[in-house]
Amino acid sequence: MRAPSVKSRTAVAALAGAIIVPLCLSSQAAEKSAARPGPEELLLLRMEARSYEHGEGVPKDPLRAASLYCDGARHGDAEAQFSLGWMYANGRGVPHNDELASAFFQLAARQGHEQSRKMLRFVGESATPLPDCMIAAKRVIDDDYVFRADNLVQQKILGLVRKLAPEYGISPRLAMAVIRAESNFEPAAVSPKNAQGLMQLIPETSARFNVKKPFDPEQNIRGGMAYLRWLLAYFEGNVSLVAAAYNAGEGAVNRYRGIPPYAETRDYVGRILHLFEQDEHPFDPQITDPSPELPRIRRANKRQG
Repeated sequence: MRAPSVKSRTAVAALAGAIIVPLCLSSQAAEKSAARPGPEELLLLRMEARSYEHGEGVPKDPLRAASLYCDGARHGDAEAQFSLGWMYANGRGVPHNDELASAFFQLAARQGHEQSRKMLRFVGESATPLPDCMIAAKRVIDDDYVFRADNLVQQKILGLVRKLAPEYGISPRLAMAVIRAESNFEPAAVSPKNAQGLMQLIPETSARFNVKKPFDPEQNIRGGMAYLRWLLAYFEGNVSLVAAAYNAGEGAVNRYRGIPPYAETRDYVGRILHLFEQDEHPFDPQITDPSPELPRIRRANKRQG
């Protein structure tokens, strides 16, 4: 396993995923928390946007980058406001629109963002309405389910996920999707195949990622995230293949050159995709070489598509 370069560490920091906030027992408290993401959460959101804007660790997707920047801008992140204004001012992956660029530069400039003030000299000031993403966030899956904590133990688990996800370059939403699907927050869960703990690590996986106490929540989450990080690099960010390998092993995915024809695995992949809502996840190519079967898997998927 190779040590990640500075560039890859910067890119992979974006993997912490869409803005995640800890949802408490009260829905009122959850709404209040969701309305006020902290600086760390805004940074993670902005870095994910940049990874899609520049194609670092994920396929380049300017429209998704713009959407993520807009989420951050809506919550008052001056850097996100500037970045989105820059995209509109230069027509970078979005239609050139000086009025929208000006609107976002003005928002950032009011917070003292010096680059935005300079850009206003070129685009002028505008009173154009802001796009819909500045009014309300849109998600297909209710975060209240994916991140709901029904007791103090579950709140602690949510806190661990949010704390550890940036360290491993894993979207908190992906980690929580796996925990929901594997153990539904039960730290002492054991499967018939002796998979253990929150992220259901089999003994071989625990040994592989140096997990000494698989029923300790933090150790188990660290092991699960380390495995997800490795799988993401091995399958170059393909969430379907990563989920299939987490359930059935990367060997089975290679052997079948895609999702194995097991009912359990196919159902599992569907559940993860349903909860995570994304087909791709940024990855660090320095973690491991990609699967030698990836070219064949992609050709097969292309033929099927």
